[in-house]
Amino acid sequence: MHKPDEIRVLALGLIKKGDRTFISQGYDPVKQQTFYRAMGGGVDFGETSFEALQREFQEEIQAELTNIHYLGCIENIFTFNGKQGHEILQIYQCDFVDTKFYQLENLVFAEGERQKTALWVEISRFKSGELKLVPEQFLEYL
Repeated sequence: MHKPDEIRVLALGLIKKGDRTFISQGYDPVKQQTFYRAMGGGVDFGETSFEALQREFQEEIQAELTNIHYLGCIENIFTFNGKQGHEILQIYQCDFVDTKFYQLENLVFAEGERQKTALWVEISRFKSGELKLVPEQFLEYL
């Protein structure tokens, strides 16, 4: 896990199929709120965000990515589980190499010791505010 009072650099992958996006579900126990975020993870020292994106998808769901294109950067200052966080998010558009991922409704995976779920969600549910996408600026890329 990362240290408190540290700015984290993450690489996140935007994967779309029609009007849906593949997204990870999270839960903030303090706010008692479910939220959603693009999949990916931390960039290690000496690693590019492009490399980190590929590694994280491989580690978390054993998926290879293709057609990877850089979209932009978001700075995100937030509160999760009662603690302030600060991230620099490198956002990429990409596709799965294996088409089986496009057939899934959801996928349970491990992130460290936590179990998480990734699923296909209609983009309109985020744009309408029905579901919470974090950070909100990510909507600009959908």
